[in-house]
Amino acid sequence: MSEPTGLRARKKERTRDAIGDAAVSLFLEHGFDRVSVNDIAAAAEISKPTLFRYFPTKEDLVLYRFADHQGEAARVVHDRGSGIEPVTALHRHFRAGLDRYDPVTGLCDHPEVVAFHRLVFTTPSLAGRLTRYQLEDEEALAGALGEGIRARLLAAQVLAVQRVLARTNWRKIADGRTAHDVRPEAVADADQAFGRLADR
Repeated sequence: MSEPTGLRARKKERTRDAIGDAAVSLFLEHGFDRVSVNDIAAAAEISKPTLFRYFPTKEDLVLYRFADHQGEAARVVHDRGSGIEPVTALHRHFRAGLDRYDPVTGLCDHPEVVAFHRLVFTTPSLAGRLTRYQLEDEEALAGALGEGIRARLLAAQVLAVQRVLARTNWRKIADGRTAHDVRPEAVADADQAFGRLADR
């Protein structure tokens, strides 16, 4: 008797999370380039072919944690209320992330999150793959904003603003400040940056 589809999917998701968690732990402890795929498979107690079924590349073992945010900006624009401008909706969404101390905003001082961001931002192959993720987000957001060069330019500007804001927040926290201490500056920076986008 075969397992129900929902149960299979949940088991697959748990396995994926376990592999990813094992990989990130090793990367944080030893560095991305010093950990092999064989090391990860051994730590997760799976075969190398099984690992590659879940994660096609070594970089994906880290960046899958961004998967929940793939296409997020486009969804925010699609789901905004009637009469709300796209930039306003995106601004509110980013501010809500700051209120939650969401790691994607850079405003999170949990030691593992700070270390994870350092791993991503300082490893060239991870930073390069992250750029590809961001370009896919840019395409999706441009499609949500409309057609033509204006939509593409605005999409690029919005994602650049979010990236700069998040990196700025992370750097302040990586330098030893708390998220609570940085938050007023993060809010002011976000208001200024999105305000300039709205004025265009």
